[in-house]
Amino acid sequence: MSFSIVGDARPNSFKFETEALIKPSGFREYDARWWFGHPGSAQLPELNLVGVQALGMGLGTLIRRVGAGPDIVTGHDFRSYSLSIKLALVSGLMAAGARVRDIGLALSPTAYFAQFALDLPSVAMVTASHNENGWTGVKMGAARPLTFGPEQMSALKAIVLAGDFDLVGGGSYDFVRDFRATYLDDLTKDQRIARKLKVVVACGNGTAGAFAPQALQRIGCEVIPLDVELDHTFPRYNPNPEDMQMLHAIREKVLETGADVGLGFDGDGDRCGVVDNEGNEIFADKVGVMLARDISSLHPGSTFVVDVKSTGLFNTDSVLRANGAITDYWKTGHSYIKRRVAELGAVAGFEKSGHFFFNPPIGRGYDDGLVTAIAICQMLDRSPGSSMADLYRALPLTFGTPTMSPHCADDMKYGVVERVVADFQAMKRDGMVFAGQKIADLITVNGVRVVADDGTWGLVRASSNKPELVVVVESPVSSQRRREMFEAVDAVLRRSPEVGAYNQTF
Repeated sequence: MSFSIVGDARPNSFKFETEALIKPSGFREYDARWWFGHPGSAQLPELNLVGVQALGMGLGTLIRRVGAGPDIVTGHDFRSYSLSIKLALVSGLMAAGARVRDIGLALSPTAYFAQFALDLPSVAMVTASHNENGWTGVKMGAARPLTFGPEQMSALKAIVLAGDFDLVGGGSYDFVRDFRATYLDDLTKDQRIARKLKVVVACGNGTAGAFAPQALQRIGCEVIPLDVELDHTFPRYNPNPEDMQMLHAIREKVLETGADVGLGFDGDGDRCGVVDNEGNEIFADKVGVMLARDISSLHPGSTFVVDVKSTGLFNTDSVLRANGAITDYWKTGHSYIKRRVAELGAVAGFEKSGHFFFNPPIGRGYDDGLVTAIAICQMLDRSPGSSMADLYRALPLTFGTPTMSPHCADDMKYGVVERVVADFQAMKRDGMVFAGQKIADLITVNGVRVVADDGTWGLVRASSNKPELVVVVESPVSSQRRREMFEAVDAVLRRSPEVGAYNQTF
């Protein structure tokens, strides 16, 4: 290899054009995410195209070393720079002997599906998911339907930063034509619903605009498009169905048109957000409870996996208990939940962020926002006398917050969370009162979820994708108890000066 790996290089310089810029912090827990740059931004890039080429060399080396062989599928999301990043990645993969099958512009779940349809073990999907423009990244896997976890990401990071490549040559490239049609055909086969549903389909001008409206039309929905035109400037809002701005836009369209439901998709189409027919913006964990009720009525005794950000209803709901449902709370993150669903043979897994995972007979184990959307439509189809709002009202009332994300630098956030966990453990050990009550339980599988005697809880964890912490609060009692828990959790966070302002509150 004729270039070196560096952690910083300024654009418009000889160094930037000749050396591989890869900031180490971009190798995250279960995928890779870097600031690539955006016109007008003063923030320096964390990755350049030479660095992407080196990343491809490292990934091509790794998949051979783990025994997955040289074959890999690639795709890219709809951003102004994603195609160039993917081609740089492909050049690095080929240098390491990879045989690349490129499906072109795609959703992340389209690339995961391609692993099955093309019978390939590995995947590298170029996407920044729901991150703002200027970000890029790669979602990777070498054993379908799983994506990399911390062990694989650590191995990849070590190979790339050390330049420890096996550049065996002999790679090849093949572009797979019309794969979008192959994916849509498979997605909608035998999925037609009898109930005529009017559905707002919101895509935030992201990649899902080329997939979601067609999929839902094929199953028999009347589609009301909202921001489905592809536009990589994202002129209205970032395509993120966990963001209140996108949910508010869907709500307005649902109320304007009298739609039965509003469905929103993120930038790479692996997540789905929901607004009911009365304009209620339903957090994804509550949608998960509704789907779990529906699925467990069809498959009694079902096991579900949910992330630690999710509502406590999965453990307490009387319908789920009557159906014999079993719930396992696990680490937040699409790779973590995906693996846990596979390990436990769960029917489904749900994340508060909107990543839903369905095993057969519903899906293939990976997260697909369109599979989720179809499952929601089928749930309504099986409930002909009920609206989406009726199904939502049927859930026990809880008072939850959106996912709130105070800024915290990547090299600081894990240390802050360790201190927060230690603070809560000391409080519980000493029998201290917290948020007006004693601490009944601490769940520390991923950050810390502190639970009060009345079931009110608050979560603090480090974001896996951005320089942020994650804070979520829920109370089964009242909005006042929710507020008390939030203020108490925030007071603990404020002991660390590294914690900045929230992106949103409630």
